[in-house]
Amino acid sequence: MLLYSTNDGLVLERGGRAEVLDGLSWDDVFRADDPAGLVVAAAGRPVPVPDPGEELRAPVASQEIWAAGVTYFRSRSARMDESKEAGASVFYDRVYEAPRPELFFKGSGWRARGHRAGVRVRGDSGWSVPEPELVLAVNAAGRIFGFTVGNDMSARDIEGDNPLYLPQAKVYRGSCALGPAILLASALPPETVIAMRILRGGEEVFAGETSLAQLKRTPEELVQWLFAENEFPDGVLLLTGTGLVPPGKFTLAAGDEISIRIDGVGTLVNVVEP
Repeated sequence: MLLYSTNDGLVLERGGRAEVLDGLSWDDVFRADDPAGLVVAAAGRPVPVPDPGEELRAPVASQEIWAAGVTYFRSRSARMDESKEAGASVFYDRVYEAPRPELFFKGSGWRARGHRAGVRVRGDSGWSVPEPELVLAVNAAGRIFGFTVGNDMSARDIEGDNPLYLPQAKVYRGSCALGPAILLASALPPETVIAMRILRGGEEVFAGETSLAQLKRTPEELVQWLFAENEFPDGVLLLTGTGLVPPGKFTLAAGDEISIRIDGVGTLVNVVEP
């Protein structure tokens, strides 16, 4: 079952049919003990299934958006490479091996961009990339009830200059996209593929894929650490880190189209704004 945020409100797609959830909000879903049961009970009048070319709102409301870093070996290597001139590469090796994961605040719900909406690179960055990530939908009780696709836009040069610049490299206007929908499920198979493709002027400039089998930490482990000494009464969305980083000094340009696909979850498409 897929749950979308459309102009009609929340829409549930199941079995090739779509129904509006009248009177139900994302906050209701994230606060519920049984989000899937709540959604099924609220299904109402039929509507067209959302079209992949349709712009959709991000599947978030009052929820905070958090992210985990250095959870794939490829991410560890990229972070070490970008920060070696600052003498900080050892930190990323240590966090990859440490029991405690890197967790950081990515943004509030209203900041997130949805499917087919624009994303941005910082004007003071000369080396910015998208980071394709599986996103966990977690209810107020700390239970994973769904998954969506995330784009964690990152300014690699700013983060590489100094690890303390991480919030500036990661949290800015247009730096987070989510969607197109939340897959209502409690787990995904480890062979699930995450793929990213970047088009520039209609030509492919990057393509790659990885799988959840390469994720060093389990989703449940990341959620456990996030909820340690913290609470999320409206639930939370947690990006789980990236295993795909474009090589070398590749940087995004205005007009680039970023397509991120997670098997069984969906494809999130965004274009870099001027």
